[in-house]
Amino acid sequence: MSDATPVPGSAAPGESSPESPDFDAMARDIAEVPAVEVIVTVAVNLMSAAAVKLGLTEEGDRYKDLDEARKLVHALAGLLDASTTEISSFHAAPLRDGLKSLQLAFREASLVPDQPGQGPGEKYTGPVYG
Repeated sequence: MSDATPVPGSAAPGESSPESPDFDAMARDIAEVPAVEVIVTVAVNLMSAAAVKLGLTEEGDRYKDLDEARKLVHALAGLLDASTTEISSFHAAPLRDGLKSLQLAFREASLVPDQPGQGPGEKYTGPVYG
């Protein structure tokens, strides 16, 4: 006779447990989201994280880390550059404006500013002057 006690962390096919999420359901959910929404959501998350790392939130310098901010701004610029033809100007224009604001904030926060064209994301956007 076999023991019918379920193994912790295991679930029957099609079911999920707190330890193992239902990846099929997650895949179905994400399949219903248009690509533009995914791109915009990722861009907004990058913008938010960069703003925190630039010290632009209420906490100010508490989470400020310009090295991390540089990476996030650069990734945002790359995403926007790569998706230019994929998202409408309705979505792209405010994201580009936000990116430029972050690039300017980075330039202002830097003790030793980058040369024009060498700041985060400027490889994709061109030089940003403050």
